[in-house]
Amino acid sequence: MPKNKPHSGMGKRVKITGSGKIVRQQSGLRHNLEVKPTGRTRRLTGTVDVAKADVPRVKRMLGR
Repeated sequence: MPKNKPHSGMGKRVKITGSGKIVRQQSGLRHNLEVKPTGRTRRLTGTVDVAKADVPRVKRMLGR
């Protein structure tokens, strides 16, 4: 049997907390920031939990 390799791209995009939750960065903060309202860019900072429907798929991609 070959080794089960985790998806390297997913490993760069999400982080597993100490309690086991999967968190990710919000999208929309890479470019064109001078066009977006300051309130919106402030709201998009920080991490959020991965959606409940996506958690099994993300865990499978991480090899967990």
